[in-house]
Amino acid sequence: MSSIARHNPGLVLLLGLATVLCGCGSQDDPASPTAQDPAGSSAPAEVPGTVEPQLAVTQKQVATDPDGKPVVLYQLSNSHGMQVDVISWGATVVALRVPDRDGRFDNVTLGFEKTESYFEPGPYFGATCGRYSNRIAQAAFSIGDHDFQLATNNDPNHLHGGDQGFNRRAWSGKTINLESAVGVVLQLVSPDGQENYPGTLTVDVTYSLTENSELRIDYKATTDKTTVLNLTNHCYWNLAGAGQGSILEHQLTLDCDNYLPVDETLIPTGETATVAKTPMDFTSAQPIGSRIEKVSGGYDHCYVINGADGTLRSVAEIFDPASGRVMEILTTEPGIQFYTGNFLDGKPANGDYQKHGGFCLECQHFPDSPNQPDFPSTLLEPGLTYTQTTVHRFSVRGEGSQAQPAETQTD
Repeated sequence: MSSIARHNPGLVLLLGLATVLCGCGSQDDPASPTAQDPAGSSAPAEVPGTVEPQLAVTQKQVATDPDGKPVVLYQLSNSHGMQVDVISWGATVVALRVPDRDGRFDNVTLGFEKTESYFEPGPYFGATCGRYSNRIAQAAFSIGDHDFQLATNNDPNHLHGGDQGFNRRAWSGKTINLESAVGVVLQLVSPDGQENYPGTLTVDVTYSLTENSELRIDYKATTDKTTVLNLTNHCYWNLAGAGQGSILEHQLTLDCDNYLPVDETLIPTGETATVAKTPMDFTSAQPIGSRIEKVSGGYDHCYVINGADGTLRSVAEIFDPASGRVMEILTTEPGIQFYTGNFLDGKPANGDYQKHGGFCLECQHFPDSPNQPDFPSTLLEPGLTYTQTTVHRFSVRGEGSQAQPAETQTD
């Protein structure tokens, strides 16, 4: 397939700036998330003559975690009005606000209204998942002659790091200011034996918001014993706005000619299958819901990225025809897990979001790699540094536009 072109983000920047200058549309106070956004408790009153947004990062305590430690909300803003909210608990993205084709800003990632809701087991809204994101078969793996038994928290398998993975731990944070970006570096030290993984692991996750309307996520990790590691971010996206119906009309393009078939417990069988002439084929733009009924349980599969070699490359594009919003995803990873919110059920434990109210595209290594010798290795040795980068780039298109696949871009 020809892959996904980088779309000029300039239009979204001009729309955001025009919104602020003309006073049309609403925009959130950088210090006060709205009532519809996670971590916010009340909506600020609109004030005429809103101050022009700046490239800035702010922080404030929004809760106290179960161990009595402060939970800090970091808000990243660029000069075009885009905002990203991240909390230290779970290194979690709780809101991301971008304009539609008319310059209206909405939060486009699902989350809880109250910070305290993130303390409980849930759907991993916006979280950093680890040590091992996705599934490990039978919650067990071996390194050499050593066997490791993990928590069986997704019967009969291990999912997203166990009973208390990285998504339910307190991270420390510090803000950063760059020439054309702002961000926060969040760090977690996971002791040897935590959730029965070997080695003391030190992880840094850096969220950066650029002037080109990009959310960039950089991961770095080191260990003092050989271990397995597979990190990802678990944002659920709805480009129409969080809570604004299903994502089945969103148009998806994936630069993936193959995917990993799974068994009834969603563990890869070890085979690689072509997407051609199947409902798994998104090599050209397709509405997410156009063939979902033909996929048992909905999409929850890892796609194999074409030509993945560790360099940053464009792999996915999602277009919402109703709002005009476009999200392009670039990554250094070999796989991308596509999930269509199949287990959302409208209940408070799932943020009151209905089934298919959001989709996930999680850049990562393959599920169950520790037990699949033909998959790319997820072993991390002492003296080596794990690195990964994923970028979400936002833009808009005019009414009536259709997503079109184009040439792959490599950075």
